[in-house]
Amino acid sequence: MRHVLSAVVQNVPGVLAHISGMLASRGYNIDSLAVGETEDPNLSRMTFVVVGDARVLEQVRKQLEKIVTVVKVVDVSAQDYVERDLMLLKIKAPAGTTRTEIRELVDIFRGKIVDVGAEEIVIEISGRESKIQAFIERMRPYGITELVRTGRIAMVRSGQGESESAPVEESGSINKFVNQPVK
Repeated sequence: MRHVLSAVVQNVPGVLAHISGMLASRGYNIDSLAVGETEDPNLSRMTFVVVGDARVLEQVRKQLEKIVTVVKVVDVSAQDYVERDLMLLKIKAPAGTTRTEIRELVDIFRGKIVDVGAEEIVIEISGRESKIQAFIERMRPYGITELVRTGRIAMVRSGQGESESAPVEESGSINKFVNQPVK
C-alpha cells in the first residue's frame, strides 16, 4: 500500500541528504519526494510516498522522528487529503493538425501549453497521479521528447482535525530547533 507522509523539518543544509540517506540505509524506497519551504522560512515540508504495509509505515515514521532536525511527521494518507503532482512534458508537434489534436487533449486534461517551438511544444499539467499517468499515455503516440515531474505534494483537507497548515509545536518551542547544526 502507498502511504503519503509529511515531515516538517528544519530548513537547514543537509536535512534532505540526512533523511534520504537514513531511509536508504534501512532499505526503504522513496517512491516520490517533494521538498519546499513552508509559511515559516525556518521550516521546510518534505512529502514522501513510501510503499509498504502498516509495519513499514510505522518503522519509517519512527526512524524519521528520531532525527533531530525533524519537527513533526504526519501520515497524510490516513486522513482525507488533497494531493497533486506537477509535470512538464515536451512533445513532438510539427505545425499542422497534430498541434490542434494535442491542444484539444491539453484542454480536456486542464493543462497548459507553456512553450511552442518549431517542432516541439511544452505542456504543463497538474493533478492526481492517475490523471498525470493518463495524460502521458495519451501523449505517447505523438512522441514524448522529455518529461519532468515533481514529487507528490499533499495536504489534509480543512476541518479534518489536526491541520497540516496549523502552527507546528512538538515538545516545546520550534525555536529550540532553529540554527542548530545537522548531525
